[in-house]
Amino acid sequence: MPYHSTPLDLAFHALSDPTRRAVVSRLAEGELPVSVLAEPFDMALPSFAQHLKVLEDCGLIASEKRGRSRWCRLERARFEEAANWMEAERRRWAARLDRLEAYLDRTEENDDGKTV
Repeated sequence: MPYHSTPLDLAFHALSDPTRRAVVSRLAEGELPVSVLAEPFDMALPSFAQHLKVLEDCGLIASEKRGRSRWCRLERARFEEAANWMEAERRRWAARLDRLEAYLDRTEENDDGKTV
C-alpha cells in the first residue's frame, strides 16, 4: 500500500530537523531576507536553501522576491493546524489517563474491601 504524506505529516517531518526549527525560531521574530536568515548557520547557501525549500513545500514558511532579495516569513495556518492536532491528542490522552486512574481507584477499593 503506498504511503501518502499529509500536509501535517510533512510539517512535522520538516520540524524534526534542528536547523529548520532554528529557522522557524528566527522567523518568529519577523520576516527576513534569506541572506540574513542564513548568517548564523555554518553551511553553504545552496544547502541552506534546501532547508528553506522543505519548510516552504510543507507550508510552514512562504517566500517572495523583493528586488534582488528573497524574503521569508512564517505561515500561520500550518502552525495552527499542528497546534490543533496536538491539543486534540493532549485532550484524548488526558481523558484516557483519567479513566485509567478512576479504574485503578475502583480496583484498589474492591480488593477485599480494603483501600490502599
